[in-house]
Amino acid sequence: MTFGARLHAAVADRGPFCVGIDPHAALLHAWGYDDVAGLERFALGAVEAVAPHCSIVKPQSAFYERFGSRGVAVLERVIADSRAAGALVLLDIKRGDIGSTSQAYADAYLDPASPLASDAVTVSPFLGFGSLQPFVDTAVKHDAGLFVLAATSNKEGPEVQEAVTDGRSVSGTMLDHLRRLNAGATPLGSFGAVVGATLEDDRGLDLAFNGPILAPGYGEQGGTTADLRRIFGASAGHVLASSSRGVLRLGPDAAAMREAVLRTNDELRALQA
Repeated sequence: MTFGARLHAAVADRGPFCVGIDPHAALLHAWGYDDVAGLERFALGAVEAVAPHCSIVKPQSAFYERFGSRGVAVLERVIADSRAAGALVLLDIKRGDIGSTSQAYADAYLDPASPLASDAVTVSPFLGFGSLQPFVDTAVKHDAGLFVLAATSNKEGPEVQEAVTDGRSVSGTMLDHLRRLNAGATPLGSFGAVVGATLEDDRGLDLAFNGPILAPGYGEQGGTTADLRRIFGASAGHVLASSSRGVLRLGPDAAAMREAVLRTNDELRALQA
């Protein structure tokens, strides 16, 4: 099955909430876990609590990399244990490079032979969408997915993303590329976009590109279910609302984290009606 088909089935079964397994330093400190042994207890404890109840989890690689090779080894466990619990894994790496370097990144994160292989990854297209071709080819080869930065909610984003060339914004051009890649895919394309859940409006973008939309900023960062309806409109049914601290701050209480996931999935299912 393609990533798009797997994701469509997983969301129908478990709901559209995407939980970030992000061991922020402040969270580790709050849990009393701010060393590599604590990182492992934190991350694997969170996986055990939430991965059996999520369609997809999203570990942010940087929070593991800061501990060096031992942290990356924990990330490998997070990926493997999450998938064993039935969740898809979207590895948040935001890589973007050219040529053989781009291919090496793609092999590291999407080739099943790699211990870091995930179902999908986030990528940055701002060296030009064509620079992502090794990621696209590798994703197709291994039935994996990509989430391409398009309209992010950080205040610095618009200076690049809303720039206009040939009458199109950069964000709009990225979505056009995704529309092409997803053309004819059923029930859903495998090439998604990252569009913030805290945007003031939809920036005039055509979000009907037959692919999933990752919407970070939901929950703790201020994005609401009403915002998802406002921003995404008819495409809201393809949105994966993403939150990390809103769930993880409840730890290490596994029951509280689990209940937060179930409750949020129930709320977000209204978007799929």
